[in-house]
Amino acid sequence: MTTSDRHVAPDGRAALAEPTRRVGPWWVAGISLANLALWMAYFGPLQVLLPSQVASIDPVGKEGSLALVTGAGAAVAMLLNPVAGALSDRTAGRFGRRHPWSLGGALVGAGALVLLAGQGSILGVAAGWCLAQAGLNAMQAALGAGVPDHVPVGQRGEVSGWIGIPQSLGVVLAVVLVTMVATTTESGYFLIAALVPLCVLPFVLTTHDPRLAARPPFEPRAFLRGFWISPRSHPDFFWAWLTRFLMQLGNAVATLYLLYFLTDAVGYERLFPGEKAEDGLLVLILIYTAAVVLTTVVAGVISDRLGRRRALVTVSGLISVVPAVMLAFWPQWPVATAGAAIMGVGFGIYLSVDNALVTQVLPAAEGRAKDLGVINIANSGPQVLGPVVAGPIVAGLGGYPVLYLTSAALALLGAGLVWKIRSVP
Repeated sequence: MTTSDRHVAPDGRAALAEPTRRVGPWWVAGISLANLALWMAYFGPLQVLLPSQVASIDPVGKEGSLALVTGAGAAVAMLLNPVAGALSDRTAGRFGRRHPWSLGGALVGAGALVLLAGQGSILGVAAGWCLAQAGLNAMQAALGAGVPDHVPVGQRGEVSGWIGIPQSLGVVLAVVLVTMVATTTESGYFLIAALVPLCVLPFVLTTHDPRLAARPPFEPRAFLRGFWISPRSHPDFFWAWLTRFLMQLGNAVATLYLLYFLTDAVGYERLFPGEKAEDGLLVLILIYTAAVVLTTVVAGVISDRLGRRRALVTVSGLISVVPAVMLAFWPQWPVATAGAAIMGVGFGIYLSVDNALVTQVLPAAEGRAKDLGVINIANSGPQVLGPVVAGPIVAGLGGYPVLYLTSAALALLGAGLVWKIRSVP
């Protein structure tokens, strides 16, 4: 039982109360494992399974087809995450507000991954990925509300750092599982699908999820208005959203075609005969993840102690510009490995500090999951726009050099706009 578990008001007020007691290591471990499942389910398909499946179906038009599949899935994510969050905020059942959505989303996402394994057309792959995104985003909306629901402000940088590690570690484990453990694309989907609910269950079964005293009345206009981000009504929330959107768009532009970049620009398979570009991608991900793990918790603790979130977000953006410029001018394997390490440091800082910053500018306790879902549009929206921006650039508007310079410009702009936020130091 965690610290937060022992102090639950019997009348349901704890569901909306601002947390004041620090959470314990078991709570952090449980939600981190659940997040690990989430990010494995996202990145296993995005980094390896979908590109490989799409390339086998449409080898000539693989770039455009992959953009269609990932863009459609991201559009579903952009819609479902805030809606699922809003419904989670209103859930008043005996099992709490968040756990039904965490476990239910995991089961739907796992079923969709199994469905994806049998698809042999681009349309079928797109439909399966959209269904997977629907389930996984419902799960993410519920898990994301765990920090403002349970963690006091003074501990949020540290906890966000621990929760941020699975986001990067999930990439590594997913790629390892679908390239080394699973022998085919189909078995890769099956393996990830089995792990998702298994990793969520411990958190759902062992942590308390405070119930609402009563379901709030439903007012359609107020419900719909809650999804609108206004720089007038909630300026800091708006600027936090825009900062994340630009930073994530820069990241999406840079990483969408990374596997193809290693094949076509770096010439990985020519440099290392007998190896596949997927092997090179795994090496880069391992380097990147090591840098993230070594950075994210430390940056979170520093931001908690200093109380200065904005400066560290800016530092992370400036660091992220460096590897983008390196890849733009020197598309070589040693440069790519160095860039992966630098990017890991920048993103490690960003993961913990920006997540903590966002929880401090949420408009109201009653709508934490919904508001975090709106913030998550800044994560999924770039997955929609990323292919729109990156596809034409790679196809003929300057190629990979212009692609990575565009990524650098977006990160730089996002790092500057964080200073528009006034309520957080």
